[in-house]
Amino acid sequence: MHKTSDPAYATASIVVRDLHKDFKLRHTHSIKETVVAAVRRKPLTTDFHALDGISFTVNPGEAVALLGFNGSGKSTTLKMISGVLRPDSGKVLTRGRIAGLIEVGAGFHPDLSGRENIFLNAAILGMSRKETEARFDEIVAFSEIEQFIDTEVKHYSSGMFLRLAFSVAIHTEVDILLIDEILSVGDEPFQAKCLARIRELHKAGKTLVVVSHDLDMVSGLCERGILLQGGKVAFDGDSKEAVARMRV
Repeated sequence: MHKTSDPAYATASIVVRDLHKDFKLRHTHSIKETVVAAVRRKPLTTDFHALDGISFTVNPGEAVALLGFNGSGKSTTLKMISGVLRPDSGKVLTRGRIAGLIEVGAGFHPDLSGRENIFLNAAILGMSRKETEARFDEIVAFSEIEQFIDTEVKHYSSGMFLRLAFSVAIHTEVDILLIDEILSVGDEPFQAKCLARIRELHKAGKTLVVVSHDLDMVSGLCERGILLQGGKVAFDGDSKEAVARMRV
């Protein structure tokens, strides 16, 4: 699923082809509500079409913004590319190592120290112990929490947790970086620092796919915008035009 075996896309970083994904929305949240709904013959669930046949290709080194209002399917698409979700039908093909900044720190264990969690989270993101050891000091320095690195992360503030988790993710050796709204949290200086690091990665030739409601940020960072509406691709082209369409 995550290798570009199709010769037609041998040089692409990401191929999304005719993706479909439905979710069931529950209308009851307790046994009592379920029984009442059943007696009244009301539907217990309805299908929500999150993705309805979207297709696009991302070339190596591109920075692409996935845009759309809430419920348009952009975060679902990002999770499909990362492998967190599987499509009901269609294909996702990727080339190279992926790091997904989708749920920052999802692989952190609260009872382990920051030091231990660096190695754990880096391993989840595909780094070897040797690679992590080589980048350890850089990861800690970027996070700016050196004095707390041997403290269990359950004692960290949300800001400290974010700093360490983000620092691990952006220091992994990746070809594709997926980013979902994580720059909307944390203080302003740290956001600026993270954005500068992401720009460095893009200049180094990494492929970026970004989901954010910060339209000014994504139009400055990404040259291409894919606008999703109702689980379909409504526009695919220059990021500034995609943003303009969002603002109409």
